[in-house]
Amino acid sequence: MAIEALIFDFDGLLMDTETTLLDSWRWEWRQHGLTLDESGFFAPHGGDVSDLRYAELARAVGAGYDRAASHARRSAYREEVHAALGLAPGIASWLAEAERRGLRLAVASSSPSTWVRPHLERTGDLARFEVLACGDEVAGHKPDPAVYQLALSRLGLSPEQAVAFEDSPHGVDAAHAAGLRCVAIPNPFTPESSYAHADVLLPSAATTILSEVLSRVVRVH
Repeated sequence: MAIEALIFDFDGLLMDTETTLLDSWRWEWRQHGLTLDESGFFAPHGGDVSDLRYAELARAVGAGYDRAASHARRSAYREEVHAALGLAPGIASWLAEAERRGLRLAVASSSPSTWVRPHLERTGDLARFEVLACGDEVAGHKPDPAVYQLALSRLGLSPEQAVAFEDSPHGVDAAHAAGLRCVAIPNPFTPESSYAHADVLLPSAATTILSEVLSRVVRVH
């Protein structure tokens, strides 16, 4: 069955907001004269774990820690960084090629639509995507397949007619659980060996044109 649509993860795949997330927490810990322990920073699942991160910082700072002020300061810092953040390397070329080939585009993200939509609006790419399926619209986060199932439902397609693109092992698991083939571009925070189950593994979207990627996907199956 021919590929008709491409479904992209957002954070870490379309846009490297994961590096900016880690950097903002490093920065906030430094404001208290402390160093963030980065081991285990990224949870093995999608979704927001900010409460746990603030609780950890509160324990490290001790009495006098002001979570509201901490959150406002860290968020403002990250927003400054995001003002200049664009699509990940190679992604714009892939999207343009997809449009030339008449492929439909969708996003399937564990993040809420209030996060995904403004970023794509800022870069001028929101209109490229026919469908957005986000974490605030489903009960389970990746590796739960719900957000991919929602994207497929909105596209009106079967899993065999689409390909997913992910940057994390739990994202690959979610795509596969939804019946999708999945191309993985590993994020810098996870060992490449964790992606052995991906259908196609790439170091970057900038290394291979989209048509070759899709040819590889088809050859695998």
